[in-house]
Amino acid sequence: MTSTPRHVPVAIVGGGQAGLSVSYHLTQRGIDHLVFEKHTAAHTWATQRWDTFCLVTPNWQCDLPGHPYDGPDPDGFMKKDEIVAYLKGFVANVNPPLREGVAVTRVARAEDGLFSVRTSDGDYTANEVVVASGGYHTPIIPRMAEKLPGSITQIHSNQYRNPAQLPEGEVLVVGSGQSGAQIAEDLHLAGRAVHLAVGDAPRCARFYRGRDVVTWLADMGYYEMTIDNHPLRDGVRDNTNHYVTGRDGGRDIDLRRFATEGMNLYGVLEDYDDGSLRFRDNLKRSLDGADRTYNSINAAIDKYITENNVNAPVQAHYTPVWEPGAPVTSLTLAGTGITAIVWCIGFTPDFRWLDVSVFNGAGAPKHKRGVTQEDGVSFIGLPWLNTWGSGRFGAVGRDAEFLAQTIQKRLDAERFALKFAV
Repeated sequence: MTSTPRHVPVAIVGGGQAGLSVSYHLTQRGIDHLVFEKHTAAHTWATQRWDTFCLVTPNWQCDLPGHPYDGPDPDGFMKKDEIVAYLKGFVANVNPPLREGVAVTRVARAEDGLFSVRTSDGDYTANEVVVASGGYHTPIIPRMAEKLPGSITQIHSNQYRNPAQLPEGEVLVVGSGQSGAQIAEDLHLAGRAVHLAVGDAPRCARFYRGRDVVTWLADMGYYEMTIDNHPLRDGVRDNTNHYVTGRDGGRDIDLRRFATEGMNLYGVLEDYDDGSLRFRDNLKRSLDGADRTYNSINAAIDKYITENNVNAPVQAHYTPVWEPGAPVTSLTLAGTGITAIVWCIGFTPDFRWLDVSVFNGAGAPKHKRGVTQEDGVSFIGLPWLNTWGSGRFGAVGRDAEFLAQTIQKRLDAERFALKFAV
């Protein structure tokens, strides 16, 4: 006999910082809810980051609801274990109604107007569903990887832990976003011979004119800018994050400097065929583009300093320390000592379990500050949900508070309608 599904007013799918932030604000409003997490709360930070991983934003920007950073180094950058400890403290503070080890396998609108929530531990119904599972689900590994020799070790960035994990020999890192640039640096500092296939990721300075660039941008109001006011509007969601690092107190990542120290740089990896890796002839263009972004951010800071009469030391803009020579567009594996490849080209979202019409033609959630056109379905924790910090510790709490307010209004309206229904 089929058991009657348990009802909960709000079902939150995902127990990371985003889902827990919504839980915090729902609890403040006395709204009954459950948080479903298929692993353990905030597990990604502990299980899918390399050993030397650290934040790229200063600790003072960690401002989860009711749990701001209160450690001894607000201008520093928490390392992996410190991040995990911070999040465990957040979980203890929120004390959420959390169902760990429970996967949500399908959400759909039921005939009675509620949502049917199917899980690995039974069925539920809910008035509201908050999707807090993020957008980084399926690691991207291109089909060309299938053609590579079995002797080549291949892993994705979410599997990388440290240089000793890889076999002896040279390493090809594919992708130069935050993960790719930092993993290439990690291998380089460990003395490994590194080949890096460079993409179009921009970069920024760590410190400029006496302060962290993040601090300057915060003073300039950049992190308060909403997506509606951004020059690119929705297009900013497709931007690649700037590469920089908080490692060892924070510093720039300069791929050109790595090249002067022996790292081999190429353009985008396009294919592998007949024993050869084939690269696009775009290395110089990519490096120049990254530097233009770097200098344009610094120029914006210069303008702010001048307009506001800020006393700050003068600093020259970046001048390239290395220029690529004749482009290398083909590289034979037999002619190198490459024994491993680390794929750092991102993830694709997987919302197949969400059987509700809330997606655009590209398969991305269509929403306004996390609220979709389907009453009762909300998203949180996505990049630029509302501001730059929406997908990070900086502003996810504010997004969560907004969603909790929205949810409360809808639940109150539903109760009012039921009370006076004829």
